[in-house]
Amino acid sequence: MDLALRATQIQKLAKDGRLQMSLFDQTDLVEIVHPDFPGERLVACFNPLLAEERARKRPELLAATEKQLAKIAAAAKRPRRPLRGKNNIGVRAGKVLNRFKMGKHFQLRIEDDSFHYERKTANIEREQSLDGIYVIRTNVQQEALSSPQVVASYKSLSGVERAFRSLKTVDLHVRPIHHRLPDRVRAHVFLCVLAYYVEWHMRQLLAPLPFDGDDKPQAQAARASIVAPATRSLSSKRKAHNKLTADGLKVHSFQTLHADLATLAKNKINPTTKPELPLICSLAPLPSNNALSICSPFPSNSTDLSL
Repeated sequence: MDLALRATQIQKLAKDGRLQMSLFDQTDLVEIVHPDFPGERLVACFNPLLAEERARKRPELLAATEKQLAKIAAAAKRPRRPLRGKNNIGVRAGKVLNRFKMGKHFQLRIEDDSFHYERKTANIEREQSLDGIYVIRTNVQQEALSSPQVVASYKSLSGVERAFRSLKTVDLHVRPIHHRLPDRVRAHVFLCVLAYYVEWHMRQLLAPLPFDGDDKPQAQAARASIVAPATRSLSSKRKAHNKLTADGLKVHSFQTLHADLATLAKNKINPTTKPELPLICSLAPLPSNNALSICSPFPSNSTDLSL
């Protein structure tokens, strides 16, 4: 089991002295222990790019939050139709804090006829001191998974997130489910999962054609550390630059590739005096909304990408 600690838990580790920035002077990954997590390993990682991103976004979010809170304070002071009532003021302030997710950094004082706010400076500085650090907890023993393998296992969860996104919205649209009876709902979900299983195999077989990386060992070898952002393989970079595969074919997204393949069919011709002749037929649209079938011989030295 691999889970990431919450920000408050990471701050507690720092307060207890178990987690310090000096640990990352020579490395970006260390393993620590803490009595709050008996029998578990804590793998702390430092990503400088993540630290820069958080240091850039936090002042922007704080300023945007203050701007909206200032409007609420002005509304409570205006002479005509002032904003009154703790509930009304609290609802408006809550919407602002929920929007920018900065509620932990502001102290609010709400009265029936007034509204005041101020930054929690100590809290902001404490969070800034831990920018770029995240901690993964696991109960898997060292003999089974090393520290880098724990981080790699946690990061592999992004593949699960992509699968859910593909199921729900991008490709298969499992929702909304226009069924009410339990058996029909289960059948609908089963068919969508089965469709994703077919899609997964298609992505493996057609890996050279989309923009997705198809040389993962080379990309992993070029990666300085498992904590560092993933790098693209040379073949992926070439495809992104030239918009062509190594065989000179047009590079697609999975969606456009699927639409292109829908116009192709592989037929087999059996002449009486010659060996079997495979043909690739493409349906070309005509102005009359009909389709013209265009066939060409299937090269004997090409890769069969059919399922």
